[in-house]
Amino acid sequence: MYSNILVPVSFEADRNAQGAMETAKALCAEGGKITSLHVLEQLPGYATQYLPPDHMDKAKAEVKEGMQSLVEDIPNATAMVIEGHASRSILDHANHNGTDLIIIASHQPGMQDYLLGSTAAKVVRHAKCAVHVLR
Repeated sequence: MYSNILVPVSFEADRNAQGAMETAKALCAEGGKITSLHVLEQLPGYATQYLPPDHMDKAKAEVKEGMQSLVEDIPNATAMVIEGHASRSILDHANHNGTDLIIIASHQPGMQDYLLGSTAAKVVRHAKCAVHVLR
């Protein structure tokens, strides 16, 4: 069992966020904690000029609402929304917060993943703790 689990969450259609949270619940030791984390990627400057000034604030609020629904029935679970680069932010959070397991939902890899790598693949390659990948 694990005492400090990080569950990075993506709301893309092919990701199983609910399944990742259920797995975390099953693997969490009594009294352990689960942190659900969503990383909002920074938009390039040339794109943001076409968006309303409060776009990121509204996006963050919507994501926070979705994250809260994932953790509301799980004891010792919290939801966080941060801004940054997905894989780097996940790894940094895990390293700075004593995470002993990362549970990350992934998709079936396609050609672009073999060339560039997916977030889950980067987390698996560079994490200093155990990683459980759900497909």
